[in-house]
Amino acid sequence: MKSIVLREIKSFFGSPIGYLVIAIFLISNGLFLWVFQGEYNILNTGFADLTPFFTLAPWILTFLIPAVTMRSFSDEKKQGTIELLLTKPLSIWQIVNGKFIGSLLLIIMAIIPTFIYVKVVSSLGLPEGNIDMGSTIGSYFGLLFLIAAYTAIGIFTSTLSENQIVAFIIAVFLCFFFYFGFEGLSTIVPGFMNVISSLGMQNHFKSVSRGVIDTRDVIYFLSITVLFLSFTVYQLKSFKS
Repeated sequence: MKSIVLREIKSFFGSPIGYLVIAIFLISNGLFLWVFQGEYNILNTGFADLTPFFTLAPWILTFLIPAVTMRSFSDEKKQGTIELLLTKPLSIWQIVNGKFIGSLLLIIMAIIPTFIYVKVVSSLGLPEGNIDMGSTIGSYFGLLFLIAAYTAIGIFTSTLSENQIVAFIIAVFLCFFFYFGFEGLSTIVPGFMNVISSLGMQNHFKSVSRGVIDTRDVIYFLSITVLFLSFTVYQLKSFKS
C-alpha cells in the first residue's frame, strides 16, 4: 500500500496538479478572508475568530477535492493501466486505501499553511491572544473529518467513468448534497427537521466546531468515509470480474 501512496504523491507533484491545488486553496481563502469585502472578511467582523474561514472552507473543498480525486481511477481506466494495477500483489482494499491516503495527504498539505491564520487572528485580539482555541482546534478536526469524507466520495466517483469531467461533476454533486442538501431538505419537512439535518455533514461539522468532539460526530464521518471506500472496492471487484 505504501507504494501506491508514494506513487500518488509523486504523480501529484510530478505535474502541476499538487502545486495548483495548494495554491488555489490558499489564494482563494486569502482573498475572501483578508482582501474582498463581505461577510467572510475577518477584518470586518470585529471578532478575533476564524469562523469565516471554517464557513468558507467546505465550499472551496466541495470543488477542490473532486478536482484532485477525479483522476484516481478514471485515468487508470482511460490509460488501460487499471488491469495492471489490479494484478499487483495487493488486495483491492490496499489499492483503494493507497489512493485515498495519497489524495488525503495532498489536501492536508494545503490545510497546514492556514495555521498561520490562527497566529494572525490571535495577534489581532484585544487583549492579544484572545481567541477561542477550543473552538478553533475543534474546527480543524471537523475539517479533517470532512476532507476524509469528501476524498472517499471523490475516489468512489472516479471509478464510475473513465471521463474525469464526469467523475468530477458527480463528486461535486455528492459532496454538495451530503454537506448542504440535508440541511435544505430539513426546512421542507419541519416535522422531521432534526432527524433529516442530522444525516448531513454540515450538522456534524458544526457540532465538532464548537470545540467538543462528540463520539456520534466521529462515528458519522468515519461511517461516510468507510461507506464510500466500500463502494469503491465493490466497483473495482465488479470491474475485475
